[in-house]
Amino acid sequence: MSTISMNSLKSSLLKLECHFTWTLLKQDVDLHHLEETTGDQTEFFTESNITNYNLLSYVCHLKDSNEEALRNLKKAEEAAQKNPPDEMDWRILVTWGNYAWIYYHMKRYEEAQAYVSKVENSCKKLSSAAQGKIQLPEIWAEQGWALLKFGEKYYPRAKDCFETALRQEPDNPRFNAGYAIVMYRLEVFSYRRCEDISPALQPLKRAMELNPKNTFIMVLLGLKLQELKKVEEGERYIEEAMQINPDLPYVQRYAAKFYRRKGEMDKALEILKKALAVIPKSAFLHHQMGLCYSGKLMQLKKSTKYPPQEQVKELIRLAIFHIKIAIDEKTNFFSAHMDLANMYAQGNRYEEAEETFQKALRITILSYDDKQAYYYHYGNFQRFQKKSESEAIRYYLEGLKIEKESRGRYMCRNALMKMLEWRIQRGLADATDFGTLGLVHNLSGEKHKAIECYEEALALCPNNEEYLSALCELRLSISS
Repeated sequence: MSTISMNSLKSSLLKLECHFTWTLLKQDVDLHHLEETTGDQTEFFTESNITNYNLLSYVCHLKDSNEEALRNLKKAEEAAQKNPPDEMDWRILVTWGNYAWIYYHMKRYEEAQAYVSKVENSCKKLSSAAQGKIQLPEIWAEQGWALLKFGEKYYPRAKDCFETALRQEPDNPRFNAGYAIVMYRLEVFSYRRCEDISPALQPLKRAMELNPKNTFIMVLLGLKLQELKKVEEGERYIEEAMQINPDLPYVQRYAAKFYRRKGEMDKALEILKKALAVIPKSAFLHHQMGLCYSGKLMQLKKSTKYPPQEQVKELIRLAIFHIKIAIDEKTNFFSAHMDLANMYAQGNRYEEAEETFQKALRITILSYDDKQAYYYHYGNFQRFQKKSESEAIRYYLEGLKIEKESRGRYMCRNALMKMLEWRIQRGLADATDFGTLGLVHNLSGEKHKAIECYEEALALCPNNEEYLSALCELRLSISS
């Protein structure tokens, strides 16, 4: 092709709405895990197969398997053709866009141009396509689903996409389901001070109204009600979903989570074992199995002062076994790394715990709340297993210094406050303790309390430059 036509092709490709133009970066996701879970979903959620095969084609491309990518696009086309001939499924435009990009990367430029032309010719029929830019709600929703699959970092963008789609079609069950899921996920990863208010609750209920048989939304609603202390109401949704789809692993996994959080570990394990018989490599299911055995261990320790050591060892072994499988299947599974390290610590396997903590810190896609959670758990390890209060304080402080609210940051602050106040109440505190407590109050925005602590620190250690400087800055910030 001539330089002019190559430039023209590239310009046209960049205008397409598809996975290649949605800034979905391979470094933000575990490609092996994404491919496996999406492949499973093509079996269980056939109504979403255009969406799933489109995503699979993009994942294959990211793994340098363009021939496999083309095979998945062929399956997406076949799924789209199941609609009546007079009803075009506009999601096919994403498929054609992906075709164009994959052929472009394969240097099959004529075929790439042919698919660009297919998209452009279809767009000419649409009043909503301004300057070749597609503004269809179906395409916004497709982008939303793709962003959802690429993880936490992409959730705010996914939310915007579903909101845009819903402005055009507010009663579309599929768009409402996507919006409800992203609101639920955003809430899972946020830290809320007011536990009785949930931005996800209304979208989940709305999605249920529009599609009362959507068992995936049903179980999420059940979990959300459980979080809001409406356990009985939540359980009704869980049980209904289990009656409608008793053998669907995506229902079973959340039902098991509900019963685990309710403290019914054996019931949760029974459900998880059924789900694992269907999808034996699921990282989520194995992680939940591990958490159930960990939960049984906690229950055993609470119920008896001297639990049988053989029973303790067996529960630790089973928890470690399943959590390790979860990490093998999903190498960047941060919370599983934390749970595995903590189980090693409980089993007095400190070297393996240390190694697992360090592996967790090397995961390349850690969010700020992951890092805060890491410092909290690693601080606990230093405090309770290594018996080093000074190291524990150091790591809790690292978590607190990341000034974004999250559950991890709250726990770091809480642990620090309890440790330091315990020392002060027993008359064991020195200037360093008061100085550290001053820093904790300062990082928490409690300036007057911080001033009091720094004054106490200076009374014990006069002329300390660090405390004098902090005190001076605090007084200036209050007076200005």
